[in-house]
Amino acid sequence: MGIEWRDGLVLDITGAAHLFGGEAAMLKDMRARMARAGLSVRIGLGNTRGAAWAQAHYGEGAALATLPVAALRLDQDTVTGLTRMGLRTIGQLIQTPRAPLARRFGPGLLMRLDQATGDQPEQIDPGEEPAHYGVRLTLPEPIGLETDVMAATRRLLDRLCDMLRTRQVGARVLCLTIRRVDRQAQHVELRLARPMRDPARILPLFRHGVSEVDAGFGIDQLRLEAVQVEPLPAEQIGLARARDPGRLEDLISRIGTRIGLENVQRLLPADSHIPERAFIIAPAACSQPEGGRVSLTPRPLILFPPEPIVASGNRPPERFRWRRMMLVTGRATGPERIAPEWWLEDANWHRGLRDYWRVESLQGRRLWMFYTPQEPGWFVQGEFA
Repeated sequence: MGIEWRDGLVLDITGAAHLFGGEAAMLKDMRARMARAGLSVRIGLGNTRGAAWAQAHYGEGAALATLPVAALRLDQDTVTGLTRMGLRTIGQLIQTPRAPLARRFGPGLLMRLDQATGDQPEQIDPGEEPAHYGVRLTLPEPIGLETDVMAATRRLLDRLCDMLRTRQVGARVLCLTIRRVDRQAQHVELRLARPMRDPARILPLFRHGVSEVDAGFGIDQLRLEAVQVEPLPAEQIGLARARDPGRLEDLISRIGTRIGLENVQRLLPADSHIPERAFIIAPAACSQPEGGRVSLTPRPLILFPPEPIVASGNRPPERFRWRRMMLVTGRATGPERIAPEWWLEDANWHRGLRDYWRVESLQGRRLWMFYTPQEPGWFVQGEFA
């Protein structure tokens, strides 16, 4: 099997179709499997690779001679030139003298024609086998102590990281397979917040998973594999390097080993002037920190759903009750009018416009309040530090 251009696969089924009950049954089985996977597919079957490609793209089950010349995998200029000469089908092209075609269009045209008809062989290139990053350690005597397992893991990490360093990649997902003497295997998966290949940093992250392994009557084999890798070029290290840029990712990885890497999240700015939509929550390991949106007025550190208070008038009240506290307004700044996004339906903004105020109470609470002029009412939505 090999890759066919950017959108296809090519498969040599010589001597294998009978295993599926024939070619027709094999194609039917392929379509059924693709449909269950939610994929649409066009399949071509031919005696040659070129003929199969032609049927898949220009007519399944059609005779090769009846297909257009574009089915020979030709460039558009060649197809246009052949059409102007009145050669629209492959059958017409086969009957045309070859010498004039070679002089006008070059040898590429005849090569594609011969590949489709089988006069010239065309091999299937399976592509380069993906690199495998895995090491194994078989122990002469079973072990069971956590310290011994961690020492063996360190030996595996040294060998694995040397492989990663040679190919200028780093591991994002590691799997440690621990096999007991009764042939039962246990797996410790480690997901990292960034590509890494430093054994000293990776090893402590395995401790939590290794501590939960049941050694039984002993462990006689360990296998460490980098399941997912990413490019990690070498970096220049010198005195000018002020700090380690990976310390935050290391912290995320340590926390992620206990609560799950996807549960470590960060807030990212979103393109919206609505307070509730001005940010999104994304996994910290799969995103990069970004600077916040520039706002002409400060935004509160704590934001919560609007909480109504009893007050009247379109300016902040002198006294109001919020969360069972009676507060007295000391200073108020505003208003800042925010309109709803009319192209989105949001039940929280059904009241329409909001006039926001920064209210500092004499009791020390600094609140973010808003007034709704359409349906008069006051609400508290945030609190400043």
